[in-house]
Amino acid sequence: MRLWILSSKTALNVYTVHLAHELRGTPVKINSAHPGWVKTELGGPEAPMVLVDGGKRSVLLATLDNSGASGGFFHQGEPLP
Repeated sequence: MRLWILSSKTALNVYTVHLAHELRGTPVKINSAHPGWVKTELGGPEAPMVLVDGGKRSVLLATLDNSGASGGFFHQGEPLP
């Protein structure tokens, strides 16, 4: 099961980079975000983040200006490889 999860995340990252490349030169920004381990029904009560903190990166990426990043993968404000 773990291999399937890793390959699906890799596929999402490759698609993000590919789509960002295809849309370069346009105002559209393409990024993906890891929300973190969030206290939800799926994350459980031991998760260290509350729902609001998990959504902050998505809001920031959705409101990027023209100079914002494109083709990246982000977690808690930091780009990840």
